[in-house]
Amino acid sequence: MTWALLIGIALALLAALGAAFARRTELARMQRVLAERDRALRAGAGEAQLSEPVVDLSRCMGCGTCVRACPEEGVLALVHGQATVVRGARCVGHAVCERECPVGAITVTVKNLAERRDVPVLDERLESPNAPGLFLAGEVTAHALIKTAIEHGSAVAVEVAKRRERTTGDELDLCIVGAGPAGLACALEAQRLGLRYVLIEQEDDLGGTVARYPRRKLVLLRPVELPGVGKLATEYEKEQLIELWRRVADERALSIRCGVRFDKSEPRGDGGWRVHTSAGAIEARHVCLALGRRGSPKKLGVPGEELAKVVYGLSDAASFQGRRVLVVGGGDSAVETALALAAQPGTRVTIAYRREAFFRLRTRNQEHVDAAARDGRVDVLFSTRVVAIEPERVRLARGEGDAQTELELANDDVFVLAGGTSPVELLERSGVSFDPAARPAAAPLFERGTGVLPALAAATGLALVALGFALWNSDYYFLPLDERPMSSKHLQLGPDRGLGFALGITAAALIVVNLLYVVRRSAAFARAGGSLSGWMTSHVATGVGAVLCALIHAAMAPQDSLGGHALWALIALLATGAIGRYVYAYVPRAASGRELELAEVKLRLERESEAWERVERGFADKVRRELESEIERAQWKSSLLGRVVALVRGKRELERTLGRLAAEGRRDGVAEARVTAVLAVARRAHGTAVAAAHYEDLRALIESWRWLHRWVAALLVVLVGLHVVYALSYGAFLHEGGGLD
Repeated sequence: MTWALLIGIALALLAALGAAFARRTELARMQRVLAERDRALRAGAGEAQLSEPVVDLSRCMGCGTCVRACPEEGVLALVHGQATVVRGARCVGHAVCERECPVGAITVTVKNLAERRDVPVLDERLESPNAPGLFLAGEVTAHALIKTAIEHGSAVAVEVAKRRERTTGDELDLCIVGAGPAGLACALEAQRLGLRYVLIEQEDDLGGTVARYPRRKLVLLRPVELPGVGKLATEYEKEQLIELWRRVADERALSIRCGVRFDKSEPRGDGGWRVHTSAGAIEARHVCLALGRRGSPKKLGVPGEELAKVVYGLSDAASFQGRRVLVVGGGDSAVETALALAAQPGTRVTIAYRREAFFRLRTRNQEHVDAAARDGRVDVLFSTRVVAIEPERVRLARGEGDAQTELELANDDVFVLAGGTSPVELLERSGVSFDPAARPAAAPLFERGTGVLPALAAATGLALVALGFALWNSDYYFLPLDERPMSSKHLQLGPDRGLGFALGITAAALIVVNLLYVVRRSAAFARAGGSLSGWMTSHVATGVGAVLCALIHAAMAPQDSLGGHALWALIALLATGAIGRYVYAYVPRAASGRELELAEVKLRLERESEAWERVERGFADKVRRELESEIERAQWKSSLLGRVVALVRGKRELERTLGRLAAEGRRDGVAEARVTAVLAVARRAHGTAVAAAHYEDLRALIESWRWLHRWVAALLVVLVGLHVVYALSYGAFLHEGGGLD
């Protein structure tokens, strides 16, 4: 007994030490994530630009599947046990997080769609409602992925084939504008379906936006099939992908006319369309505009921009060896261009960006440009704009207002990669509407609850079936255990016989299927066997079904045996899983909300201080520094006991600190109204930080149920395995005549 007690104490202390270390590690990780989100918010990278992931905190259970599934690193992270958007500007609309979430807690949508005037009004067939027969496909629809563009192009061709009418003379079934992935897919599908079509492209080669990527840029694709070609690989260099498209176009003899500029399309009175181009008009029953979204490159509007050394895209970095190059812009295209140029011998590269930091770069590009800046291969000038471009130099301005300074750079070439102007005007001339009022109202995003009602309904139905079966056979189940072998129903309902034995096998099979959910959640099986939400539903259903089958297998009277212990472990697993699934989602919701509020309050304090006079701004900065120090201590550095004490003493200590700061501010001549405003924001931020810290403690306690759930599952596997081995061995023993009559 003494040895057992000593070993038990040692194991308990080791478990406590491990839990404390894990807790400290988790807090440090979360502190880093929130600091990254603060930096992203300040740089403008926290908010999504087009595609936006929205998390339903009432459903999110913190499994982290969405974080692992997202191809764009840094968009999502777990904070207070739930998914949080950290760098929304990096989201490009893959929507893998939405597909992989097992509980439907995340939705990828177009940001501010109800207000945007740069997103076309389309119906579910990608057709303009006020211009029948006019379709849009690809990036111009506000979906940036190559996979989506290919799917759009194919869908348009299929829809046109359904409406195909007999054409006369030179009239075509379909005119496709733009030879990017959407236009090429549309042409391939149109050819496969036997449509009369033509594909026009204003450039001298096909590829669309992809053709303007920097040389050797890596292009990542989601799994997709090109019509008539088959499944594409998931990774190409730009040149490989363009060459693939050229080869397909040549092999299939696609009807492509390059070097033809699209001017507009106009409807004819007979329901057809007349497409005006630089090579004359094209008559067609239907039109598919796959123009891309950027349209023409943005101009700087500065003196000297008309010089021949100013270009708006990079085709071959090797031709700029030994040159002095300025790259204007801070997006992925600008950074990739700068890195490609910096890799050339003797080339000196400078990036000029008007913002204070890169705010929407992909993680890989951010790491590479940071390394290039540290190594001196690229000079990065933030908060900088071009003032004038001259034959051998460029004049720049840094900063704003009185703090603005000017500098000159010796220069041979300027790359302007500041994005493009959306082809809204061109599309409107063709009959496409961008009026938000004409757009069908999107389904509002709201917290839908934990989804407990459907699951409870299903579980209740299964339980009622099991209860009905037990009541139907109550004459057997109400018998004392020693009298059951004499019952005529024992051969069917006994644990080792007939239906009872079959239900035991069924329960074991359901447990195996239930545990496969854990395998499906791993990254190695991310796209295996259907959606993760379907697996989650199966996980719940098989858990409930296994318990009910095991109860009837045990003849409604579990014994003090391996089988009985396995049944109780199964019931405990079901209980802890229910707590982890439905209760866990309620508390972190408040914590995440508090964390968002805290970030907003801190930003408000910082922005207010920027607009004040120098002495007042100094006062606000002092308050902010002390406040951030106090928030860091309250959230991340104090123990659970310290936070409990803070509930009693925190308010008094905060008022003492703010009183001291207020006195210092008045002594320095800060207006009373400013002092009051700053302290009000500081009180709110501190209160929010303390609340978030306490919610985090509560969340950590609730998360222990998840830990318990996993260990109960491990215990269940062991007990069920031993029970099966024992049952098979015992059955073999009886079969060989070793049992008692």
